[in-house]
Amino acid sequence: MSLADDVLDRAARLRERGETFVVATVVRVDPPTSARPGDKALIAADGTLWGWIGGSCSESLVRREALHALGDGQPRLVKIAPEMAPEHQPGVVAHVSTCPSAGALDVFIDPHLPRPLLLVIGDTPAAHTLIRLGAAIGYETCAVHPGATASDFPEASHVIGSLDLASANPGPTTFAVVATMGHYDEEAIEALLPYEVAYIGLVASRRRAATVLDVLADRATRDLERVRRAADSSVGGTQEEIALAVLAEIVAERHAHQPSHPVALPASAIDPICGMTVDIKGAMHTLPSGETTYYFCSAGCLEAFKRREGQDVVPLAA
Repeated sequence: MSLADDVLDRAARLRERGETFVVATVVRVDPPTSARPGDKALIAADGTLWGWIGGSCSESLVRREALHALGDGQPRLVKIAPEMAPEHQPGVVAHVSTCPSAGALDVFIDPHLPRPLLLVIGDTPAAHTLIRLGAAIGYETCAVHPGATASDFPEASHVIGSLDLASANPGPTTFAVVATMGHYDEEAIEALLPYEVAYIGLVASRRRAATVLDVLADRATRDLERVRRAADSSVGGTQEEIALAVLAEIVAERHAHQPSHPVALPASAIDPICGMTVDIKGAMHTLPSGETTYYFCSAGCLEAFKRREGQDVVPLAA
């Protein structure tokens, strides 16, 4: 198995587990450089890198751009070259390389974030239609109904047979719909409120929705302002039409409020010889000097620094 194949296999496993990661692929090189077109690396959310996209002159830059991409969810082309004119093209990030090899390369950064989760509570035609349509447009889907089994919702990614939602791991990218049609609306909403989900929609008439919220208010249930009457404009529609209107509302909500995914960038320093960014964690070439530690991208820069030691060289924190 090639190194690139191993990267793709790792990516498939992380995707199955719902984890965030970036696949970085070298798409162009201008020798001399140790990377070749098609070389790949996988960068996890903690900055761990597997694979190969060039040596120390490119690795730190690619890792940092990968973590930025996980933060905003946007792919980008990273251009690294010794003489780089500023580029202002959408999706292109340019970095000037001071690597002694004087090579250049372009790396495509492709972030992979977990699919949004559509969590539907109820065993009604609207609930089944929501699951089916949500799966068709790429959402992870979870059907919830007391006593339900996988065979009851064959198109759902997950089925939960109780109102204990912990196994679904609801979070900021979860869109929840209560479509029980009056059977256990209050209990379903109470099960959802402890979770910081992006959307809680109740499929109900105006009168029924008001009654449900009044009952919950009498129970001293908090955060009821997070509950909205789903697809208010679908009054009078069929169950399938209501489901379609609810899903359209969710899609609009998702695109209007794209969540950010803050990531911690690794601590770094500037190589005092070549000026390249060096990740402090795992740096292979360091030199303690008094109260200061210098970090180098290569053994060559370390030796060059030793030869000029004594000059007024100040390390710059990134």
